[in-house]
Amino acid sequence: MKNSITQILSNLGIQELNPAYSTGSQWGGSTQDKIIESFSPANGEKIAAVQTATPSDYEKVIQKASEAFPLWRSIPAPKRGEIVRQLGEELRAKKNDLGTLVSYEMGKSLQEGLGEVQEMIDICDFAVGLSRQLYGLTMHSERPNHRMYEQWHPLGIVGIISAFNFPVAVWSWNAALALICGNVCVWKPSSKTPLCAIACQHILAGVLKKNEMPEGISSLLIGNASGNLINEDRRIPLVSFTGSTRVGKIVAGAVASRFGKTILELGGNNAIIISKEADLKMSVIGAVFGAVGTAGQRCTSTRRLIIQEDIYEEFKQKLIGAYDQLRIGDPLDQQNHVGPLIDKEAVRTFLEAIEKGRQEGARFIVEGHELTGSGYESGCYVSPCVAEVENHFQIVQEETFAPILYLIRYKTLEEAIALQNGVPQGLSSAIMTLNLREAELFLSAAGSDCGIANVNIGTSGAEIGGAFGGEKETGGGRESGSDAWKGYMRRQTNTINYADTLPLAQGIKFDLK
Repeated sequence: MKNSITQILSNLGIQELNPAYSTGSQWGGSTQDKIIESFSPANGEKIAAVQTATPSDYEKVIQKASEAFPLWRSIPAPKRGEIVRQLGEELRAKKNDLGTLVSYEMGKSLQEGLGEVQEMIDICDFAVGLSRQLYGLTMHSERPNHRMYEQWHPLGIVGIISAFNFPVAVWSWNAALALICGNVCVWKPSSKTPLCAIACQHILAGVLKKNEMPEGISSLLIGNASGNLINEDRRIPLVSFTGSTRVGKIVAGAVASRFGKTILELGGNNAIIISKEADLKMSVIGAVFGAVGTAGQRCTSTRRLIIQEDIYEEFKQKLIGAYDQLRIGDPLDQQNHVGPLIDKEAVRTFLEAIEKGRQEGARFIVEGHELTGSGYESGCYVSPCVAEVENHFQIVQEETFAPILYLIRYKTLEEAIALQNGVPQGLSSAIMTLNLREAELFLSAAGSDCGIANVNIGTSGAEIGGAFGGEKETGGGRESGSDAWKGYMRRQTNTINYADTLPLAQGIKFDLK
């Protein structure tokens, strides 16, 4: 595997020791004293080592970005869209290599790694069309011979701070939209998956260079220290942060203190309601994939199943049978359903959550533990588990980034919705039912309080055409489709007086002799 990964890294333009930052085609670094070593959670092998950016490196990046912004915003949006289209074409050409790197460095299955790159391609396609549709509005003025309208302008530098679980897709959601809106981007990726970020920067930098664009339109900073600098930098009007609620509160406070804007995609504690009128076979598939896909390390992972009491025991047995069929192991082996957690710390968090659950009264019907036997040496593998709980348990109220699924009974749909909404997070939700009235109630204002609410689809995964994000402690941000592009721009209301007098609004009179 080592030789094939080395070849993939070479195909993606990555060398053994990459510089700490990039302003496009130019890479640099002030020191090699501080490095990040990237290890695959699949087998513990060291993939490569990269430098981390210093404050001096950071200043170079921001300076280049500041210089690039006036030129980039002056390019017509459809022309910017053409460059994003070319990025999509490059991603198509490199999909297998980049998807394999995502799988190996992050630990998700190869199919999910390839799917993540497909998300990047899809958002590029979406952004290309959007580049001709950055619409404003016209409004009727109360004053005669006046015209009112609104238009949208780019903000400037967009800071993107992304998490390890989607090491490339989340960047692309932000970058593709920010770029067609006329912004420039500075990306601080997770230090757990630096090589995926470096690969993406190489790909986009090549497209920009081919189009004779200046340095600074897309930049990269390696290392956690740069994240704090981004949050506190008044030159960065918007910070898009994906990560935990705990860290998101820190980011929100720092950016708000300087009157900056944020797009926050934080924790999820997602539930599927299983109605007695559900298609149970389909429901089992949706529940299991939602719970164990990406080893439970999606913000949209299914954490809770709220099951109607009349079918509770039947569904529980079907679920146990499905978990017995799971194959856990090397994420590059497409026969496996579940890969490793990201690192040993994540394994410890998983085991601690199980113990906390037991102490609160959780009854595990599918046991969870660390896997250390043959085939799991040096990896970060765990066995996904299922527990019967009460919704008010503290461990159930928290998001554990691991494959733990909680089962909860309900009697009426109103009770189920209250249980679904009875957590601090509000990202994704779903109901499995063939009853139209139940489905519509779930989607109504009296139903799910989440940013995403699905019927007969699980909580995990989302198409790029819809706005992605959640409420409450999920942060309230929106990325990807619909009108999420407005988050990357500033609104300006314009009034034009084409009369030969100056009437004032609200009928105010102000005459001068």
